[in-house]
Amino acid sequence: MVELGGARIRSMVSEVVNVEEIVASQDRAGVGITLLCPWVPLLFYEVDLDAALERCRLQNAGLARLHAGRPDRVRVLGAVPLQDPELAASELERVMTTDGFAGVEVTASVNGVPLGDPRFEPFWGAAERIGALVFIHPTTRTVAMPVLEERYLWNLVGNPMETTVAAAHLVLTGTLARHPDLRILLAHGGGAIVALSGRLRHGQATVAAAGPAPAMAADEEIRRRFLYDSVVHDPRLLRMLVELVGPERVLLGSDYPFDMADPDPVATVRAAGLSDGDEHALLYGNATRELGLSTTNGRR
Repeated sequence: MVELGGARIRSMVSEVVNVEEIVASQDRAGVGITLLCPWVPLLFYEVDLDAALERCRLQNAGLARLHAGRPDRVRVLGAVPLQDPELAASELERVMTTDGFAGVEVTASVNGVPLGDPRFEPFWGAAERIGALVFIHPTTRTVAMPVLEERYLWNLVGNPMETTVAAAHLVLTGTLARHPDLRILLAHGGGAIVALSGRLRHGQATVAAAGPAPAMAADEEIRRRFLYDSVVHDPRLLRMLVELVGPERVLLGSDYPFDMADPDPVATVRAAGLSDGDEHALLYGNATRELGLSTTNGRR
């Protein structure tokens, strides 16, 4: 059981602390190397900087222990105090010198500020320079629509909506253009950003409010600059995602340990009807490349 602020977190249904149990669950799912990242409420963007930095370092130390417990099976993403982008950049540099860390997780906005805001430039610059993988995950509660409190819609619709808005903002503000070597991974198949890519391109070309004419059209940036996880819960949609952005841009994901996790992510990929080469990329090759894994360790 997990509690936060006295409330039981019922959406978290699998092991989150015991690394041997985590690895065992991944064995059952046919997953060899697991990338673990912070639980979003523990990023603590709302607290003062001293407390935020302390909590990030506590969490990063815990993640480092998970990696150290099974270095053959576990890689991790760290936490940074992104409410202060310069401090976050400094902590990112420290985290990336720690064994097992491939990058960091951030939320789709920080205290309501979208990630393409100029204030985050120090962080994006550091992430690009260091080569850190930045995983963007929804805050889970930023979209303020009363209807989302019904029928679990805050998760089913609100979460991918957040990811979509964050990705669109990064494109339209020119953040991706200013940082051509950034590596950004979007949760939940990127939400609806791929489906809206043509709409964003049209807006750039015809509506001044969308921003100045870019060097690369929005739909092209969406296809070529983001990485996507495979958590779309439908092999047909996964196949469409691969066809639209390319097999080299999609990585196997699960959303473990939550109730919205794909219980058999490997089977979902195999049911998508991909070519042998594309399937190999999703299940092995892309993670090997993006996480800097050895191609000789034999694990997928």
